[in-house]
Amino acid sequence: MIQKICALFFILFVFNSGLTAQDSAEDEVKAAIMQMFDGMRAGDSAQVHAVISDDAEFYTSTTREGKPMLFNGSLDRFLKGVGTPHDKVWDERISKLNIQVDDNLATAWMNYSFYAGEDFSHCGVNTMTFHKGEKGWKIIFLADTRRKEKCD
Repeated sequence: MIQKICALFFILFVFNSGLTAQDSAEDEVKAAIMQMFDGMRAGDSAQVHAVISDDAEFYTSTTREGKPMLFNGSLDRFLKGVGTPHDKVWDERISKLNIQVDDNLATAWMNYSFYAGEDFSHCGVNTMTFHKGEKGWKIIFLADTRRKEKCD
């Protein structure tokens, strides 16, 4: 009987420690996401760059005049935009965040609404891919959709 109880506690410990590691990785990815958006609000390109790989790829998918369009962005343009002083705060508000982690790779999918100060600009979905290296979780791929209607 004692052996069965010990075995049960061992199984519960191993199972629970696996969940804790997964939860911790998800929390770290979420912290990187929040650091990026906090940095955008602060206009701090260094804070934003700290969670984005130098090799990151950026894409935007949208529809113009009824046609699907895909635009390639760049880290340099994004950081310059964030760091250039604005009259209004860039406020990207996210919801329905879903993070998946396996080993040193993670993805995040979220809805967003973008505001310039209090003025609504656009909405859509962000999808980000992260890699965990020696300096922590960094975005290696970011794609978004953009529209002005049908927002949550």
